[in-house]
Amino acid sequence: MRFVTEGEWIMEINGQVAIVSGGASGLGEGAARALAKAGAKVAILDLNRDGAAKVAKDIGGLAIPCDVTSAENTEIAIAEAVAAFGPPAVAIVCAGIAPAARIVGRNGPLDLSAFRQVIEVNLIGTFNVMRLAASHMADREPNRDGERGVIITTASVAAFEGQIGQAAYAASKGGIASLTLPAAREFSGIGVRVLCIAPGLFGTPLLLGMPEPVQKSLAESLPFPKRFGTPGEYADLALHMIANPILNGTIIRIDSALRMAPK
Repeated sequence: MRFVTEGEWIMEINGQVAIVSGGASGLGEGAARALAKAGAKVAILDLNRDGAAKVAKDIGGLAIPCDVTSAENTEIAIAEAVAAFGPPAVAIVCAGIAPAARIVGRNGPLDLSAFRQVIEVNLIGTFNVMRLAASHMADREPNRDGERGVIITTASVAAFEGQIGQAAYAASKGGIASLTLPAAREFSGIGVRVLCIAPGLFGTPLLLGMPEPVQKSLAESLPFPKRFGTPGEYADLALHMIANPILNGTIIRIDSALRMAPK
């Protein structure tokens, strides 16, 4: 911890343990790299073994295969991170999927298993990492404020303005957003803050894999700046959230003033 002004303390990232789910690419990779640069010991949890291993090698972290939809697998993965580094002070949850499908399409109603998969990965996966990370954070010594840790989840502007074809994705991200305040209120008893980032259009592999004209059209839809956000800009906000002890129980949009149209 480092002293800021009289009576105030913030979490010093240097030397702290951080867990990042979905850290092999995109926003999670950006967060993992930023945390490591700030001096954190970073454990990357991801199904993408090769991607996680590459990022971990680059930053001097630890790559752990993890399926966030599995209670047992995630418990083992986080226990491995704790055994290697100690209990986490930070958990950033980025693992997720974003398939597009109408509720009723040309071939009839959406298969229920497709909807369930998005909820399982995005919402239940987030809850799974959150509950396990918080239980280990409770074992840490608190700072002067009584703080033991920070959990940052990742929703989306689709949680508030889901488009046609985003029913499952919007529902899952809306659930993540709604989880923020009750979790923050509950974890106040153990000194753990909970925050949520709702990104707009970001330069992740999903968007950057689209045809160039589609990317240009999407960027033009943004009020300002007219470009995709970067994983580094997501990470900058996450680092500020960690450092600012008064931020708790809230969702912050990072979206260039985007308000999505119906389609």
